[in-house]
Amino acid sequence: MSKTLRITLVRSLIGITEKHRATVRGLGLRRTGHSVELRDTPEVRGMIQKIPYLLRWEEQS
Repeated sequence: MSKTLRITLVRSLIGITEKHRATVRGLGLRRTGHSVELRDTPEVRGMIQKIPYLLRWEEQS
């Protein structure tokens, strides 16, 4: 079974650039405190690397 990541949006999007907002939407996050579980892929890791100051994430098995 592949690993997953639990990703949570921990900061507000007020004052954040449109590209970073689009990345948050691409991860499936909607509001502060919202969490999603996604497969651990290079694409998802790249999106996390782009906006680490907005997120908290942890690996799930």
